[in-house]
Amino acid sequence: MKKYNVLFDVDAEDDLFDIYRYVTLNDSIERADKLFNSLKRVCYKLKLLPHRGDVPPELFEIGVVEFREIRFKPYRILYSIESTSVLVHCILDGRRDIQSILQERLLR
Repeated sequence: MKKYNVLFDVDAEDDLFDIYRYVTLNDSIERADKLFNSLKRVCYKLKLLPHRGDVPPELFEIGVVEFREIRFKPYRILYSIESTSVLVHCILDGRRDIQSILQERLLR
């Protein structure tokens, strides 16, 4: 079975640390550590089966199909597959307005 490299772009790293910071401030360091590790573990599972994710409906509606997503609890992890690598682009709270967040990021 082919193994892919899993890489995080700057936005995804920022998302992870923002989530960690939020949980630390609003809950506990222990829960933040646990969530941070769980999110990273879910991302690294893409090494083996990166094509298992679906195209996010917000992107599919506008004809953008090169991105996929997997979910963990309320979080949505958006990524693309490039040759032998999986590039994680963002880790977002699915309770937020994802379409607005994606549009904002595309305008940067």
